[in-house]
Amino acid sequence: MSAVPWLTVLWLLPLVGAAVVLLLPAAQRLVARWVGLVFAVATLGVALGIAVAFRPGGEQFQFVESHTWIPAFGAGYTLGVDGIALVLVLLTAGLVPLLIIAGWHDDREVGSGKRVAHTYIALTLLVEAMVLVSFLALDILLFYVFFEAMLIPMYFLIGGFGPRTDNAHVRQQRSRAAVKFLLYNLFGGLIMLAAVIGLYVLTVRENLGADGAGTFDLRLVVEAANSGQLGAGPAVLNALFLGFLFAFAVKAPLWPLHTWLPDAAVAATPSSAVLMMAVVDKVGTFGMLRYCLLLFPAATDTYAPLVIVLAVIGILYGALLAIGQTDVMRLIAYTSISHFGFIVLGIFAMTSQAQTGATLYMVNHGLSTAALFLIAGFLVSRRGSRVIADYGGVQKVAPVLAGTFFIAGLATLSLPGLAPFVSEFMVLIGTFSRYQVAAVLATGALVLAAIYVLWLYQRMMTGPVTKGNEGLRDLVPRELVVVVPLVGALIFFGVYPKPVLDFIDPAVNQTLTTIGSVDPPPPVPAQPEAANTGGVPHER
Repeated sequence: MSAVPWLTVLWLLPLVGAAVVLLLPAAQRLVARWVGLVFAVATLGVALGIAVAFRPGGEQFQFVESHTWIPAFGAGYTLGVDGIALVLVLLTAGLVPLLIIAGWHDDREVGSGKRVAHTYIALTLLVEAMVLVSFLALDILLFYVFFEAMLIPMYFLIGGFGPRTDNAHVRQQRSRAAVKFLLYNLFGGLIMLAAVIGLYVLTVRENLGADGAGTFDLRLVVEAANSGQLGAGPAVLNALFLGFLFAFAVKAPLWPLHTWLPDAAVAATPSSAVLMMAVVDKVGTFGMLRYCLLLFPAATDTYAPLVIVLAVIGILYGALLAIGQTDVMRLIAYTSISHFGFIVLGIFAMTSQAQTGATLYMVNHGLSTAALFLIAGFLVSRRGSRVIADYGGVQKVAPVLAGTFFIAGLATLSLPGLAPFVSEFMVLIGTFSRYQVAAVLATGALVLAAIYVLWLYQRMMTGPVTKGNEGLRDLVPRELVVVVPLVGALIFFGVYPKPVLDFIDPAVNQTLTTIGSVDPPPPVPAQPEAANTGGVPHER
């Protein structure tokens, strides 16, 4: 596969697909959907091919492509993939076809033009292409450009395609949520831009690039940063670290920079909301691992305790607010804030087990959130209400919908045997070895999660059938095509996470080795086999 620029092919496929969809005649709405789905499935096929050819434990970055982009600034079109990026690429490529199928009719917006289906599908594919470049970029400037550019199509998906309504107030709220999403993330990106420029100035001063220029090559800058060649004092490096961290914390979202998420998730269609929470927001936590840790190891050590405090607050805050919600979609959005807190906690615990768990959590959160949010969206589209109190007894009229909702809910609360349990357990164990108090406090979210998930299920799915729910139909074949793979993945990876961990483990170990971080020793040294036995081994 090395003779073909497969990483370029990977992200160009959805981009070309978006262009093809927009070029189709306005009357070809159904064709536009099918063309978008074909390109999304083709992207998944390429991603799977890359995963098969990837060698875990080999070179840190594989399938590397490098071409000159802006020679005056030392910027290049440089792509590469490691195990961490690869599992997120697979998550993205795997979810987008399901989201297109789930949102097959989401483009039917009252008052919209004839090309609304084309625009909706094209925007979804455009977001996918930009997210993929962000995961693959090995040039800091290239990463930044796509980190910011993905906000534009996501803004239009949130503001232009919400639940069908003629209510002007609801449409106005949707516009406000889209603007809030854009302003928060653009502001974070501008702070990061200042840090990117500052980092580039350091590379110029140290002549890290060719012909006296600086460089944006991540590998060169990481090597210089970890060998003390950047030539900047702690104050400067701390400031640059905070610039990167702020942008990633907004996108993640980390408390207290999270307030845009619930509004945006409720305003968007369920498919677009999942695209945002399960895919786009992962670029924030990925950026923490790839850029904050590798570029600023000393600053990471300095600010890790602060970030861990914010993460624990976010874990408990999101769970507590989820319990009090009366809107089912907003409730699920707040659970994501809590789960992102676990991911950030694992990243900054700085142990191999916690970071492996955090990376695995990115994948598992994407699966569980997609399943729960989409099934809830299917239910809401039938009843026309997001209010939890409007439901009741759904399991009697739609048992398959209720059953899959229950499994997705149990995955959200990290029930053993389902995928999120493995990642959450690893994060807590890995964190406890270095930050015992934080791990103990975060464990409280397990109880809170059981409350908001089980109480939600009880109110919506059990008991007598509430008036207005008698005619709710069960999941149709198109919806089952979306739900069954997600539920199956939650069960499979809950029982057997090894295929994903085989990619993640070597990459996490390489990251920690690069920044010189080692796991803390066990509190009680292991005793020799023959201790206290007069030199005779214990019988077993």
